[in-house]
Amino acid sequence: MPPNLPAALPRRGGPLTRALGRVVLRMLGWRIEGAIPNVPKLVVIAAPHRSNWDFVVGIAAKLALGLDALWLGKHTLFRRPFGWLFRRLGGIPVDRRSAHDTVASVVAEFNRRDTLVLGLAPEGTRKPGAGWKSGFWHIAHGANVPILPVAFDWNNRVIRILPMITPTDVDRDMDELQRQYEGFHGPHG
Repeated sequence: MPPNLPAALPRRGGPLTRALGRVVLRMLGWRIEGAIPNVPKLVVIAAPHRSNWDFVVGIAAKLALGLDALWLGKHTLFRRPFGWLFRRLGGIPVDRRSAHDTVASVVAEFNRRDTLVLGLAPEGTRKPGAGWKSGFWHIAHGANVPILPVAFDWNNRVIRILPMITPTDVDRDMDELQRQYEGFHGPHG
């Protein structure tokens, strides 16, 4: 059973979608561990991001929790035939080929809403060895919201909710967050 979603977080779906998410997690052998903080706004970072299966597991977890969360994805994901589905699942296309001031527009969206959970992968790609991009930090800092790190523990098939941080200093916070992810690897080591 996934942990209960705290009252302050935005909800989406009903018993059917939560059951679907739990069934998919169970079929894939995954479970969710850790405490979800009771705050109305969060930037959730999920790492390591090494496989397309991360998306399937992440969406199943979102459904199982009944969490209304948006996520950023490369714009090519939102083409036919599945673009409508990815948008319905909370996806927001981002064209990484050119600057669109994504950070400022997402910060503005946080400021417009009473509740908002945004999920993204700090690596921004599935390629091994990709360094973390700091956009998530700048979004959280600009919107004055905490960062909730979530690890895909492929060795144990556990989605681990790690200790939340409040962004204060980009270098120190990035070091701390990357330390929290030590020992977690993608599906192929």
